[in-house]
Amino acid sequence: MNKELIINVTSNEITIALFEDKQLVELNKEKCKTGYAVGDIYLGKVKKIMPGLNAAFVNVGHEKDGFIHYLDLGTQFATLHKLTGQLANRKRVPAFSSLKFEKSLPKTGKISEYIATGQTIVVQIAKEAISTKGPRLTSDISLAGRNVVLIPFSNKISISQKIRSSEERNRLKKIAQGVLPNNYGVIIRTAAVGKGVEDIEQDISALIQKWEQALQNIRTQTPPSLLLGEMNRTTTIIRDLLNGSFSSIYVDDQTVYEEVRDYINTIAPEKTKIVKLYKGSVPIFDNFDVSKQIMSLFAKYVSLRKGAYLIIEHTEALHVVDVNSGNRAKVEDDQERTAMEVNLNAAAEIARQLRLRDMGGIIVIDFIDLHKGENRAALVAEMNRLMASDRAKHTILPLSKFGLMQITRQRVRPETEVDMHEVCPACHGTGQVTPSALLDEQIENQIAYFAGDRGERYIKLRVSPIVGAFLRRGWISLRLKWMWRYRCRIRIVEDTHTGIIETRFFNRHDEELI
Repeated sequence: MNKELIINVTSNEITIALFEDKQLVELNKEKCKTGYAVGDIYLGKVKKIMPGLNAAFVNVGHEKDGFIHYLDLGTQFATLHKLTGQLANRKRVPAFSSLKFEKSLPKTGKISEYIATGQTIVVQIAKEAISTKGPRLTSDISLAGRNVVLIPFSNKISISQKIRSSEERNRLKKIAQGVLPNNYGVIIRTAAVGKGVEDIEQDISALIQKWEQALQNIRTQTPPSLLLGEMNRTTTIIRDLLNGSFSSIYVDDQTVYEEVRDYINTIAPEKTKIVKLYKGSVPIFDNFDVSKQIMSLFAKYVSLRKGAYLIIEHTEALHVVDVNSGNRAKVEDDQERTAMEVNLNAAAEIARQLRLRDMGGIIVIDFIDLHKGENRAALVAEMNRLMASDRAKHTILPLSKFGLMQITRQRVRPETEVDMHEVCPACHGTGQVTPSALLDEQIENQIAYFAGDRGERYIKLRVSPIVGAFLRRGWISLRLKWMWRYRCRIRIVEDTHTGIIETRFFNRHDEELI
């Protein structure tokens, strides 16, 4: 699979688009200087204990206090808290590898027994602030690297379940055992497969240095303050995604280009040449067709092949996706086969949309009803296959008796949103329509369906004068291109009573095509 990363930099935001085989699959936005990111480690101050929730609110400098549950304190919270107090009081402490752990926290304990209002604690951002909620916190600290995740206050070595080979698992475990000091554990990531001893050892050593530096920062900091900042979103995405299938990374800003190039030179020097500085006069997202894909993919209505479409609705913790066959149901005889084909196409687009919009929480999908058990099972199996590459943790439940599929997907950042409306040129801002930039593509999709699948050789388009002029514009107009491409006669009729972006299709007998 060929992957490309397109990075657009503005004065207040960095937007990162991930393409797989020329299709947009992920869109990440990072506000410049927001100061909060998943993985950041803070010295915080407990503001309020909530015994009923067995949780507490902690001030980490965010406009809303962070939330930490008792179960997120970690089994070795007592050891971390004792060490924090010694460092804050500038006492001499032994090397981290020689620390003696305190008694582990029980799973059924009460948070009020271990922390109190006004107390200083070390916490890590587990989820960014979303909507009206402050950041979700944890004191079970972990530091992510390219090949491993370092776990202080642990001596356990875990290996990603995606690494199937027992020989490779044993090799990686031996490498980690050879370099890990006492009181450190690791999770070996899938990216470590095939990596040499030196690569993994360097990764572990670098993470240990970062953790020990964070501990030393406690001596000079007062809460709330940042002890250790994660990398910015750009380098984090590159760290997690960079592999042999990446063909290029385009950046339109000199400073970010140098940052990315230096980072890749550190982790994979042989790939430095794939980082390229874009200097074109056309905006980078327009040049690589990102803008148009964003407009077509973030709308409430998402088109599928042959007239089918999705409707995507959002609430605070629930997302609903409705699969519609559109005009196909009116012309197909075998309803079960048609429903299965539409559902499979919809499943592929839904898996893509979940990554693209970074939708989290509960997703309910209303597929077209299937009556055969084998088809229902095949649809669930296909959805599992399509979402196997999704890096967010997720669970897919089988279809219910009502034909609904439920998916839970981890959400650690706010959902990606793109405003899909522009001011209507006909009413000068009193109403809104979907982007007119996509109109030619929508019309062509319908012509392709009517001419290709339905065999129509004459199609009359009834459109507004503005759209009619646009379709006839140029020596080789869009109308002529479509006539040659789909081998049918196309007639354009302008109607001042037709909406600005409305299009209706008729055959030679003036019967409307649907």
